[in-house]
Amino acid sequence: MTNVAANIIPAEWKSISLEAMNEKAAMQTRVDRKYIVDAETAAKVLSTLDADASVMEIDGQRDFAYDSVYFDTPQMQSYHSAAYSRPDTFKIRTRSYLDSELTFLEVKTDGEQDMTVKKRIPYTFEMRDTLTAEGHEYITEALGDILAGPVHKLEAVLTTGYRRTTVFLPQSEKNPVASRMTVDNALTWTPLSENILMAGVNYRNYHGNLVGTTYGLPNAVIIETKSGVEPSVADQHLWDAGITPAKISKFATGMAALNPQLASNKWEETLKNWMHLEPVDGTRLNVDDMTEEDYQKLLTEHFAAA
Repeated sequence: MTNVAANIIPAEWKSISLEAMNEKAAMQTRVDRKYIVDAETAAKVLSTLDADASVMEIDGQRDFAYDSVYFDTPQMQSYHSAAYSRPDTFKIRTRSYLDSELTFLEVKTDGEQDMTVKKRIPYTFEMRDTLTAEGHEYITEALGDILAGPVHKLEAVLTTGYRRTTVFLPQSEKNPVASRMTVDNALTWTPLSENILMAGVNYRNYHGNLVGTTYGLPNAVIIETKSGVEPSVADQHLWDAGITPAKISKFATGMAALNPQLASNKWEETLKNWMHLEPVDGTRLNVDDMTEEDYQKLLTEHFAAA
């Protein structure tokens, strides 16, 4: 376990295998509740969680590197459906487990009673930032007439990265149904598309974020509970500690943080309080240090690319 994860997850929590986790709490249809806190608060709160918690362990390892590549239309239908809470909200991504190079193509939609429905198929690790013919066919089948426009117009727009620890919470008197909780740290976002970075941007409000640059939140932790309609014991414990669910989507809130011109009222509080992304390597482009001529040239190139 990495140092950060080891400092957050109680060392005395026992281990559970991947097979046992999937058998007891697969939950492809579930209610997701997300919380964002600093690492110190996460460690303090989890240390007092009164539950028979188990941590997924594979080959002696308890936290794992994840990589997700999100796809959207040229009109950013997936993003806008989330931003405006439309009933046809969907996400398309490849999810890769970097330690094993295992990859899935996933389609997530909203079901009844705030349920999230996730469907997925195995995918090729080396192709995780590309949609193949098989991928197009699967997305068309999964979304039906929800997707506006031809499926081949979908493009990779954002990569998110993090290290995840997955916790199993068995059914008990305090826990209505067996559930899962994930704890994510080392959060990063990498924009892949000029289109999403330049939407709504003009010569006066350019943000300086660049395609291919990785941005991060060094001390932030996202705790996500995955249960039935009834809140889990972890939710109740977090609420008792004064921590309430946050409106956050690694995909959509990340997009809004990278381009402040996108519609983002839904995540206003989270963006204001947490999503202050900083370049992991290198620096954000400082347009204040550029000559007017170089600045205009740069933006012209960006707008042309978008």
